[in-house]
Amino acid sequence: MTIRELCEKEVVQLEQGVCLGRADDLEFDPATAQLQGLILLGRPRLLGLLGRDESLTIPWREIETIGTDAILVHTAVPAAPAAPHGFWQQLRAKLGL
Repeated sequence: MTIRELCEKEVVQLEQGVCLGRADDLEFDPATAQLQGLILLGRPRLLGLLGRDESLTIPWREIETIGTDAILVHTAVPAAPAAPHGFWQQLRAKLGL
C-alpha cells in the first residue's frame, strides 16, 4: 500500500461510527522511520481566511484495522467547536480590531 492510497481512505471512529475524514498527513519517528500516527487537518474557516479548526492526530496504537475502503480507529471523537458569537465579531477578533 502506498502513502497516497492510505490517505484516500476514510477514517472511521469505531465506538460511535463517526467518519472523521481522511488522513492528510502521516507522522513518522525520525530515528526509526516507523509510522507514529495519522494527522487529519481541521476544517478551514471562511475558505481558510480565518485559519483552520484544530488538527486531530491519531496515534498508531489507536488504529484497529486498515481495510480496503476505510481505516477503523479507537480514538476519542473531538468536541464540536463552540458556537461562534457572530461572523463579524470573529473576523474583528482575528484581525485584532
